[in-house]
Amino acid sequence: MARTQKNKATNSHLGLLKARLAKLKAELLNAGSKGGGGGGDGFDVRASGNARVGLIGFPSVGKSTLMTKLTGAFSEAAGYEFTTLTCIPGTIRYNGAKIQLLDLPGIIEGAKDGKGRGRQVIGVARTCHLIMIVLDAMKPLTHRRLIQRELEGFGMRLNKKKPNIVFQQKRDGGINLTATIALNQDEWNLPTVTAICKEYRINSAHISVRDEKATIDDLVDIIQGGIQYVPCLYVLNKVDGITMEELELLDKVPHYVPISAHKEWNFDELLAKTWDYCNMARIYTKPKGSIPDYDEPVILSMDKKLVSDLCDALHKEIRAKFKYAWVWGSSVKHQPQKVGLTHELDDEDVVQIVKN
Repeated sequence: MARTQKNKATNSHLGLLKARLAKLKAELLNAGSKGGGGGGDGFDVRASGNARVGLIGFPSVGKSTLMTKLTGAFSEAAGYEFTTLTCIPGTIRYNGAKIQLLDLPGIIEGAKDGKGRGRQVIGVARTCHLIMIVLDAMKPLTHRRLIQRELEGFGMRLNKKKPNIVFQQKRDGGINLTATIALNQDEWNLPTVTAICKEYRINSAHISVRDEKATIDDLVDIIQGGIQYVPCLYVLNKVDGITMEELELLDKVPHYVPISAHKEWNFDELLAKTWDYCNMARIYTKPKGSIPDYDEPVILSMDKKLVSDLCDALHKEIRAKFKYAWVWGSSVKHQPQKVGLTHELDDEDVVQIVKN
């Protein structure tokens, strides 16, 4: 593929190669998982808390030290590689939420192919709401590119949202490509899309592209399925060993948090960004005639922050008895304001539920 010149004449061929490559990768991963590469001693950690965060990195980058400092859970740290051999859980308490932190064994290049218990490590990472890739500031940042390649090879897309592509397989009618935005015709053309569909033995389908940033690789992901879109923070550890000029340059890079786990530098920013990237909201409940309970907020995911979601989080029977709710906070114009089940709440809203 790298040697193939990219032009209108070769676009269909390149699209076919991309689809074939993705299909072969998926087959290899499925074959490996059937051979017993999915679980393993110490890797089946029960999910707990409001969010799950996985620490991933090459050996000896400081994951275990960071884990111990943030959670108090002991994770062995030493001056040699592969100190951590199993998945070690701990809990961070922040803004009233319980965030489960998993210290995963260091991965090596080729992890997606099973090297160094790579399948188990990345398999657990796929269950996380946020990935923290821990990098050593004293070593080349090419480590970031290598780890990304391993995770992407396992069907994870970091800091990307699922593209707005509608794919509907049909019984007949051939391949139909439409778009609500202007498409790059060199990449998005009917011969290329048809070649990709044929590779997956799809002869008839309707494809509607509604995302101007969508690429032909995104279409392959949609057809193949099983892709996870996960937020990611790049935690640059051991910054106490680099210069201020280098630190200022790194501070401009998106999704980066510079820290020193050993000296506990910049943990406040790390925790604040963890909260933001996990996309959670604190909702304070207010019983009638009482002050709000600011000590025990109800934690909602920001993609599930309706009043109905709050009712379900409190008790499964509250929604059936719901009459209306009073809300104080940034989600309403008046303080308080009467709302229904479909009202969307904001972080730190105060809610009083009135039942029938």
